[in-house]
Amino acid sequence: MIRYVGFSSLPLLLTSALAFANPAGAAASDYPTVTVVDYVLGCMQTNGQTRQALERCSCSIDVIASIVPFEDYERAETFKSMSLTTGERSGLFRENAPAKAASTELKRAQAEADIRCF
Repeated sequence: MIRYVGFSSLPLLLTSALAFANPAGAAASDYPTVTVVDYVLGCMQTNGQTRQALERCSCSIDVIASIVPFEDYERAETFKSMSLTTGERSGLFRENAPAKAASTELKRAQAEADIRCF
């Protein structure tokens, strides 16, 4: 018998997927749980609220974590969020060499995750 799994069961599914679907090894364990969950939820919002999206998004963050150390991931995400602010100072977060390098590294890891997981 197949049961409908509503959003109230989503945290349990998410936890299960993150615990058991780790094709990249234990690399994601180096990332804080809140970062992993935030990534997976954002990815699922973009790719659909389905079990398949949950598995693919969990795989994606695992691959990224196997390529990019957490400190570099955090740096790239900070540059990205700061570059979205308005005003002339936001250009500092888009146009300097460290911001570009961090962005390039994260984009490369995301491309690899797309190939492996989607």
